[in-house]
Amino acid sequence: MGNAAKILKRMRNNPRDWRIEDLKVVADQFAIDYRQYGTSHVVFRHPVAGLLTVPSARPIKPVYIRRFVALVDLVEGKQ
Repeated sequence: MGNAAKILKRMRNNPRDWRIEDLKVVADQFAIDYRQYGTSHVVFRHPVAGLLTVPSARPIKPVYIRRFVALVDLVEGKQ
């Protein structure tokens, strides 16, 4: 099990206290593009699953982690 898979599994179990860098690691694994041009938000985008804007303030609120996990699920085809 790779690092991104471990992070994603822990995100599913506990959506609290995550950093934006953790989301970027998972996004790289699942070919989800992201951009942050000196702003306080990161935009994750996938051609099939759509896009998600996440504030990069720490800690990231659990609602954004749940939405990110749902985005990854769409990319994997689980929903």
